[in-house]
Amino acid sequence: MNDLRPAARLPLLACGMLSLLGGVLAGLARLAWDVPALVGAQAGGHGALMISAFFGTVISLERAVALGRGWAYLGPAAAGLGGVLLLAGAPLAVAQALALAGAAVLVAASAQVLRRLVAPFTLVLAGGALCWLLGNLAWIASGVPAVAVPWWLAFLVLTIAGERLELTRFLPTPPRAQRFFFAIVGALLAGALLALWREGAGLALFAAALLALSGWLLRYDIARRNARQRGLTRFIAICLLSGYAWLALAGLLGVAGAFVPGHAWRDAALHAVGLGFVFAMVFGHAPIIFPAVARVKMPYHPVFYLPLVALHASLLLRVAGGLGDSFALRHGAGLGNAFVLLLFIATMAGSVVRGRRAARLQTVAGEVKHGPVRR
Repeated sequence: MNDLRPAARLPLLACGMLSLLGGVLAGLARLAWDVPALVGAQAGGHGALMISAFFGTVISLERAVALGRGWAYLGPAAAGLGGVLLLAGAPLAVAQALALAGAAVLVAASAQVLRRLVAPFTLVLAGGALCWLLGNLAWIASGVPAVAVPWWLAFLVLTIAGERLELTRFLPTPPRAQRFFFAIVGALLAGALLALWREGAGLALFAAALLALSGWLLRYDIARRNARQRGLTRFIAICLLSGYAWLALAGLLGVAGAFVPGHAWRDAALHAVGLGFVFAMVFGHAPIIFPAVARVKMPYHPVFYLPLVALHASLLLRVAGGLGDSFALRHGAGLGNAFVLLLFIATMAGSVVRGRRAARLQTVAGEVKHGPVRR
């Protein structure tokens, strides 16, 4: 089966965006904001919508585009449809089965990549895909999304770390650094596994691995060098470095027990990873990934910094509310987080419009200089 045309990929991306919208609204419902009843009923599925449905769709879609095989698009199709059905109030088992199928396809696609190239980063990416699959199995077996959260977070963290590890190939990284990296990955997976039986100890080990990983990335990632550059390269580097700082904070809070369900700091720790780390990566990589998936141009503009600054500001307030046990502060900051995502989408859409306008002007200028192109 051949690769999908860019236009055929857009419905898959749209399903993922619906899951993002539903996940954000479900998160607001958890913070006592009034949302449509259909979405409010899925408040307990906030994590499933954001991680398994939205990020599962987007990451699977990116992997399918990179692989160039039509069957790989069954992954984002299943994950996206599962998220939409979860929002629509379909039986939970149906949404879970689709999420599991999507993860299984991503694992198969990652295995295909491994057959083409066995390298440290492809191993980590495959491990991340497997974590999504295991997280979905834990969700199905327990019926409680909280049990799956360590595996789902490992899915996101390892996917990002694998992509960053790929770029360290261009740096003189000492062999001991790579060994330490894989020791961190091992500790992360061991913590997620141990948490199934000894929750407190397992989650503490998981958090310690996050803290160690943040230090490794801050030390060895090419972002440190790229931060001295200009334009889009500098913007991406700043997104990455700021995200690593949030990952370090999440690790510190987690070592103190914040990842344990019911802990007063749990909201702060989870969102330091999910918003501070993961979405900082999204903001930085979107100008590269989205054009590759949708075949559009997204020229850089300094306005890209606006949603990034707003993300950090609103998340700082949310974390302060969590650490200070102020629901009112978390309540307001949560709404700010939601508006940040809308601002980000609007900023990216504006960049696409600028790209199309620039392309039209370039075409017109070419026709003026050389005459109209005959078709």
